[in-house]
Amino acid sequence: MSEPPMKIFEDPLYKPSLDERFYSLTDDEYVFFKAQTGIEDEAALKQHIISVQKKAYELYGYPCIRSFSFTRLKISRMPAYDSVLKISRELKDAIILDIGCCFGNDLRKAVADGWPAQNAIASDLRQGFWELGHELFKSNSETFPAAFVAGDAFDPAFITPRAPFYDKPESPCPPLATLTSLVPLQGHISAIHASSLFHLFDEKQQLELARRLASLLSPIPGSTIFGTQGGSPEKQWIYEEAENHEKTPYKMFCHSPESWAELWDGQVFEKGSIRVDAGVKKVQRPDLGYKEIFMLWWTITRK
Repeated sequence: MSEPPMKIFEDPLYKPSLDERFYSLTDDEYVFFKAQTGIEDEAALKQHIISVQKKAYELYGYPCIRSFSFTRLKISRMPAYDSVLKISRELKDAIILDIGCCFGNDLRKAVADGWPAQNAIASDLRQGFWELGHELFKSNSETFPAAFVAGDAFDPAFITPRAPFYDKPESPCPPLATLTSLVPLQGHISAIHASSLFHLFDEKQQLELARRLASLLSPIPGSTIFGTQGGSPEKQWIYEEAENHEKTPYKMFCHSPESWAELWDGQVFEKGSIRVDAGVKKVQRPDLGYKEIFMLWWTITRK
């Protein structure tokens, strides 16, 4: 495959303006945001969310911020969600990590549904997104005590490259609030959520990221990594023309369910040591003119 052009969100010359028409909450999202923010009036809630969106878009103009993807309760709509919550009920001090968390809406949903906040941790490349998450949800580190650590998953000082754990780590798990990297959590995390993350990278980088996340996962059977991202029925580069055909085209490397399963089962983990469930579904993107795209959903579960 030839190397495609730069992605839209990496092109400093291409940053489309925000558009309030993309704002839309489902009934369950309204319930969640009203409960989290304490804002009952829907018009006031909309303006509050938009005000934080504008600040975040200035920080870094991801398409998911422009499309209000951060208001979607992605985590609770995944097939693995109920079994993930079950881990927290059955395993004492089980830890959940939301990596590439942005504002942390998915981690907050898991906590709202029962995962203890003191055993929840989020991570993102940019500290500012987590701080804007507190502004968005009208919280602070005392009212929402989940831990956060900023860092680059490809930085060996943040996640040391190593094989997955197949036996219990010798080192104990430190208090989450004391962490400055994810290295001390390698082999200790029971559930890892990673959505809208892998499709930011090319094929080689996606494999490396998968290996880094696998090193964090506990060897206890049932430990899970799950998420969703741009995908395709066939493994390929996806190209999209930019708005008005004037700027750099969009590119995204997309795995298929089959190639994604092959990546995890045999390349990342020892073959047969995990179960992979994956599929693609069509969704509409209002910010792409309501074009239908494929999203890959997936669950990696240790046997």
